[in-house]
Amino acid sequence: MGPRVVMAAFRDMEEVSQGLLSLLGANRAEAQQRRLLGRHEQVVERLLETQDSVEQRLQEILAAEKEVAQSLLDAKEQAHQGGAELQQLEAELQKAGEEDTRLKTSLLQLTRELGELKETEASLERQEREVDEDTTVTIPSAV
Repeated sequence: MGPRVVMAAFRDMEEVSQGLLSLLGANRAEAQQRRLLGRHEQVVERLLETQDSVEQRLQEILAAEKEVAQSLLDAKEQAHQGGAELQQLEAELQKAGEEDTRLKTSLLQLTRELGELKETEASLERQEREVDEDTTVTIPSAV
């Protein structure tokens, strides 16, 4: 074998080696790619789970906010009703006060009238006594 043949054989071996290396590199890259794809799938799954969890929490928060808003509306409504009832009670109290004043005035007037009637009765009784006395005195002297 001459040097040319040996050199050609070395070149062929080098070519085959390069081919093998590039093939190995391609396989390594493919394996790495598969690993990355697997990792990517895991990350996507975790993201989807997190998204579901976040959506659920948002739903819970929205429900809680709705409940608080409804409670506030109910409290305002009750306060409004309480205010209306208070106004009604104040109006009734004022009416009762006015009625009380009217009744007191009426009672005073009746008391005065009663006093006047008593005076009139006393006066009539005096007049009756005087008439009786006059009659008692006059009749015997006439006899």
